[in-house]
Amino acid sequence: MSDLACTTSPPKVRPALLGWIAALATVTIWALWAVGTRHAVTHDLPPAAIGLVRFGVPALVLLPFSWRAGLFPKGLSLAKGLGLLGSGAPFFLIVAAGMQFAPAAEIGPLLPGTMPLFVALIGWVVFGDRLTGVRVLGFALVLAGIVGIGGYGVLFAADGAWRGHLLLLTGACLWGIYTHAYRRSGLSALQAAALIGLWSFLILLPFGLPSLMQVLGKGLAGPIILQALLQGLVAGVGGIVLYGMAIDRLGASRAAAVSPLSIVLAALLAIPVLNEIPNPAAWIGIILATSGVVLASGIFGQDTSGPRA
Repeated sequence: MSDLACTTSPPKVRPALLGWIAALATVTIWALWAVGTRHAVTHDLPPAAIGLVRFGVPALVLLPFSWRAGLFPKGLSLAKGLGLLGSGAPFFLIVAAGMQFAPAAEIGPLLPGTMPLFVALIGWVVFGDRLTGVRVLGFALVLAGIVGIGGYGVLFAADGAWRGHLLLLTGACLWGIYTHAYRRSGLSALQAAALIGLWSFLILLPFGLPSLMQVLGKGLAGPIILQALLQGLVAGVGGIVLYGMAIDRLGASRAAAVSPLSIVLAALLAIPVLNEIPNPAAWIGIILATSGVVLASGIFGQDTSGPRA
């Protein structure tokens, strides 16, 4: 009877498979978020107002988790807490400001495209993570792809665009710090999302509320509701929770290595939404970056950052 029970029980899904599914869902959300945010900040929606909506929704939805954990969970060090919170309001405001300067075609390469590089660099320098030759080659291909996608504008920025480049790279670094801070925080994905949402909402409230009232007074309630769905529910809850699941099951480096795939999705979405068609150099960069993702993901080697126990 016990043998029969064992043979008829449904097969368990491998944790790694769930991790890859969560990672792919995350990069899809990031692509939607990048195009949607770029559209918003260039169409009369102030970053502070968008940010308030972005974090207000997850703060409300995940209030039960933050209520049980408290404003600052016990056992969470100040350094790890700041590393987590850096991915909230600071990340959003810095990146939103960068999107106002940098052309849309360069957002993907400079933000999600450099995230795995920052994660790998931080892991190597601070935590002693080892990188195999195959993964180093993968990161080199990603970097080559980033240059190809950004094209001439990244290497020889026009007036003002260099500000956007620096801001987007700063945002990518903050997300790299968050990746390692979350993995070592001991928090669940929902707890981390609740903590980030609540603190970011409180930080942005004095600045974002007047801007939000002004936008609503102009009759832009429709775009605000759309941003609440995209920024709040999809990115604010779904994106952070899914990314946390990917880190838990794949490890920090492998989870982050998939992020350049959002470059491809963002480039494709930008064609109908922003009317921007990538040039031939960008398409070559997309191919290089995608190939680099496969190698940098650690599929062909051991990822020393490992899944969390």
